[in-house]
Amino acid sequence: MLKITEESGEPLASAWTVRAEQPGDEADIHGINAAAFPTEEEADLVNALRKDPEAWIPGLSMLSCDGDRPVGYALLTRCYVGETPALALAPCAVLPEYQFTGAGSAAITAVLNAARAQGEKYVVVLGHHEYYPRFGFKRAATFGVGLSIDVPEESLMVLNLEEDSVATFPAGTVRYAAPFGI
Repeated sequence: MLKITEESGEPLASAWTVRAEQPGDEADIHGINAAAFPTEEEADLVNALRKDPEAWIPGLSMLSCDGDRPVGYALLTRCYVGETPALALAPCAVLPEYQFTGAGSAAITAVLNAARAQGEKYVVVLGHHEYYPRFGFKRAATFGVGLSIDVPEESLMVLNLEEDSVATFPAGTVRYAAPFGI
């Protein structure tokens, strides 16, 4: 388990305990995602990804906890940019009563650090363009990275886990794991 604080050394709203998913956490993870989104689509996506041996990578499913209670979640699964292996950050979720407390940031920071420790290099995220840059994500189109579907250009972002810059991020079309349906 990790205690996550802001990179500046300042604690988050509370110092979150963050840990990798363990057997028996499935119901809590489903509940976090079901509560955070308007439908259970993301919760069901996690279950489908967990069953996909091409997508699922042990240790890259993280929970932030308030004491022993899981309240936040972040998942990285295998995807490809062109033919280059990368990771997709999705879904990220926080129980509604814990949103805006740092629980989501703690889970995301921990899962990115775990990926870096496993030797992974590249991460893509399709998300809010004002939220993810705080973790180092940059607009993907700048680096020749796109999707096979239309999305707002500012919503697709990339991160190079090895460098401060994404200048060496591989160009190409993101190919998500089959459960994503794109």
